[in-house]
Amino acid sequence: MYESIHAEIVYTCAMKSDEKQGWNVFKQIFEDHWESFKKKYSRYDTLYYDSLIRKMLDCGNPDKMGYTEYLCQSCWEGKRVVSNSCKSSMCLRCGKVYVDNWVSQVSRMLHPGVIYRHIVLTVPDIFRQTFYKDSGKLLSSIMRCGVNCLDDFFSVVSGKKLKGGYIAVVQTHGRNGQYNPHLHIIATSGGFDIEKQEWCHLDYLPYKMLHKKWQWYLLEMLREQVGGREIEELVDYCYRKYRRGFVANVQKGDVPAKSKSLAIYLAKYVVCPPISVRRIDKYTGDSVTYHYRSHKTDKVETDTIDVYTFIGRMVQHVLPKGFKRIRYYGVQATKTFEKLKVLIQEALSKISKIAKEAIKIIFRKSYRERYREVSGKDPLCCPHCGKKMDVWLIWHPKYGVVYDELEEIKKGKYDEKEKRSQFNPYDGRCAIRSPSTGIQLSLF
Repeated sequence: MYESIHAEIVYTCAMKSDEKQGWNVFKQIFEDHWESFKKKYSRYDTLYYDSLIRKMLDCGNPDKMGYTEYLCQSCWEGKRVVSNSCKSSMCLRCGKVYVDNWVSQVSRMLHPGVIYRHIVLTVPDIFRQTFYKDSGKLLSSIMRCGVNCLDDFFSVVSGKKLKGGYIAVVQTHGRNGQYNPHLHIIATSGGFDIEKQEWCHLDYLPYKMLHKKWQWYLLEMLREQVGGREIEELVDYCYRKYRRGFVANVQKGDVPAKSKSLAIYLAKYVVCPPISVRRIDKYTGDSVTYHYRSHKTDKVETDTIDVYTFIGRMVQHVLPKGFKRIRYYGVQATKTFEKLKVLIQEALSKISKIAKEAIKIIFRKSYRERYREVSGKDPLCCPHCGKKMDVWLIWHPKYGVVYDELEEIKKGKYDEKEKRSQFNPYDGRCAIRSPSTGIQLSLF
């Protein structure tokens, strides 16, 4: 009965035509030059980098990544095989899933009624090589450094010691893909006065003060973490050259007033990959041409570089293994979030000025929802009878068959009463459906 079932195999997620073309070009660049790139740049000739690239190249291949098979148990004609995603940080196609999950995660960690601001803390270009050489230690240090700077800044402005809330995200690339470490911070506009048990909202933030404070905190952190004569000379040079401090961009006004969800507003700035597949214009075998919008000119510019430089601009942004890109501090810390949430809500109820409906909770999207958004079609709708297809088989390359609906049926998963109620007398076949409490999957 099952051998004649029509199959529709899906090797890739739903993508627009230009995205598919860009994705194929991106994979081809690494297929052609990754091995020779590793030999030329020994820093990246490790099992860690190699495994990330291999996963990215195998992404969308069900024979390599495993798959979930869906089957229409009404007409037994519709079948769909969906490949598992690779979840590699090098995979631009899986980046959309990462962004969606990040938005869902962060939106749940924002306190309702609290005004948040988007703050960007930058690093002078003369220190980029320093961060690149010891990214694991310095990227962690700059996150703590940025939070300490803002805590000090808010306390000085308010005239009392406040405990602010911060979601810090480190980013290492600029719009053109070059190495440019900086911090994106979702910060409460004010903080919680634990001593008086009240919330202190700050309408006015003197940005010039923040520029100077960020300069001092960053340079002192480099002195402590790196040290040496070269760093001392660079620090002294920065104090002389940047007399107004370092650039610290603060989103002006109430962010939620401009966007229903701050997390969605920030997603494109914070967790986006170094390049979008749609920005790859041409690949000749020796060079790559892509476009980007320049921060300086605010115009779309084109850059043509050799393939090794292009690969380097991609892999240099891979963070050390186990590194946490998103970290929560202060009243946003995960350990104390629920406890402080109650205190903050009580404190906010005593003041009249609060942000109503400032935060919108975003739920994680399933593979079905993402596919429907891009293509306008339901991937689990049977093309023959129009009914919903259910999970029939799950296979993993390491663990083998994880779930088999046919075996579950043979073991007596459905009782005789349910079988009789769904029996079709015209074709003599039994349309058996999965229970609503069936296995839950993470499909992309």
